[in-house]
Amino acid sequence: MIEKLSSDQIDKQSAQRLIEKLEFNLQNSINIQNQDAALADFMGAGDGDSGAEPYGMGGGGGMPVANALGYGAAGGAHEPSLEYELLRRRVQSNVGELWNYFSSELGKLRKRVAPTQAELAQDINEVLQLGAEHKRSLLNDIDRLRQVDGYEAWRHREARDLSDLMQRRLHFLQNPKDCANARKLVCKLNKGCGYGCQLHHVVYCFIVAYATERTMILKSRGWRYHKSGWEEVFQPVSETCLEADAAHASNWPGRHDMPVLVLPIIDSLMPRPPYLPLAIPEDLSPRLKRLHGDPIVWWIGQFLKYLLRPQKGTLDFLEAGRAKLGFKRPIVGVHVRRTDKVGTEAAFHPIEEYMTHVEDYFLTLEINGTTVPRRIFLASDDARAIEEARNKYPQYEIIGDPEVARMAAVSTRYTDTALNGIILDIHLLSLSDYLVCTFSSQVCRMAYEIMQTLYPDAAHRFKSLDDIYYYGGQNSHNREVVIEHAARNHEEIHMKAGDLVGVAGNHWDGYSKGKNTRTNQVGLFPSFKVVDKVETVKLPLYEQVQPV
Repeated sequence: MIEKLSSDQIDKQSAQRLIEKLEFNLQNSINIQNQDAALADFMGAGDGDSGAEPYGMGGGGGMPVANALGYGAAGGAHEPSLEYELLRRRVQSNVGELWNYFSSELGKLRKRVAPTQAELAQDINEVLQLGAEHKRSLLNDIDRLRQVDGYEAWRHREARDLSDLMQRRLHFLQNPKDCANARKLVCKLNKGCGYGCQLHHVVYCFIVAYATERTMILKSRGWRYHKSGWEEVFQPVSETCLEADAAHASNWPGRHDMPVLVLPIIDSLMPRPPYLPLAIPEDLSPRLKRLHGDPIVWWIGQFLKYLLRPQKGTLDFLEAGRAKLGFKRPIVGVHVRRTDKVGTEAAFHPIEEYMTHVEDYFLTLEINGTTVPRRIFLASDDARAIEEARNKYPQYEIIGDPEVARMAAVSTRYTDTALNGIILDIHLLSLSDYLVCTFSSQVCRMAYEIMQTLYPDAAHRFKSLDDIYYYGGQNSHNREVVIEHAARNHEEIHMKAGDLVGVAGNHWDGYSKGKNTRTNQVGLFPSFKVVDKVETVKLPLYEQVQPV
């Protein structure tokens, strides 16, 4: 450009245009440098202080760069768009799926390497190691982006307001002004299964009560875990309405005007209403879709938040148990389910498999050079799992009570002592910064659901070694295809954009399994080519309870 300006062949008008272009490019370069500086602050700022929020991937503080990056105002003055929040979470999910795929494929190649090809095996190991570090860096950057994009204050405020609205709605439902004439739904606690299963049974009852505007009456006398009933462990589900007239009770489905309905277990519910999980209320769905990465888990968590308000004795026990174990953050909650689950509902997973993901979490926290103490809370129904972990991982502080684990065994499970133990286990698992477990276990799923009440969005704070999240007795779980897929072999299915796929599970190797509802073809598909379809249903608006 300077040579052109110096040329005798260029006229003054052209020279002026070139000078203006040069000035524009110079100013643009300065702006880019300023944005780069903001990004540098974003990438490196923060001291990892966990006091501001539960311990996550990256610290607080830093310069908000929402304006510099062009997607909103700094300081939380404005709300994020739905598109921005969905895209931010999808990028995070896709980084994980990308790593699942490449680590799995490279692992397969490594197994095929002949013993004489040691150098090739070493090359593959080095690629895996650097790839894992790259993945951790990306996840850390994405989490830092969330913290500094200017919307974090809105997320916390929206989460608080939505939870407050739901809790006030549930309180209104459960405390009618005229109990004698209020329509009621009877829920019998003694479903023939374990604690987590029974609690999920009560949540299902509560959802039906909410959808039908009936006060839930919980029948818990003779509860197999505590004979005196629910109210000695947790606060009553109602302050004013605890009984139903058995003489006027009818079995499900009954009629709308029947004063009392008795609900069966979800497995034998007929007809099945559309508001069973995984559906969420239509009136809350726009807010939930924007706020949370898995709205149904938030929805279930709100019912548990209301139900699990502890009596003073229970609260004192939980606080004493936490202090006795020395529970403190940062910490990863690990739940190892063995005994009756293994071989029937779930496969055996060695402790090394759990700890691989625990270590990966801590390495992600340390990606920027900080040092994070290694600490886990280990809950199990097999006391040997705690001792095994302590022997094999001496560099970790492993918090756990083998006596609680022994009481969780099948032979002693239904006692007051065992009940206290399982309540403490779930409580501390939910308070952990991250969960490593098997979602085939109701205990782990419940801890994950409760965890959602402690964060604006904790949907990503887990690693399941087997199932994806599900709710026992749920309606179909569909995902929508956003990128078409041509099957490459007989195990895969064809998909077109817009197809609905009923998902059966994630293989955690880049592929999921499901059924294309358009073609009825069943098989594998790349997990990143679909997104969850959030099911919504019209439910009562509870207009008597106004949003804050």
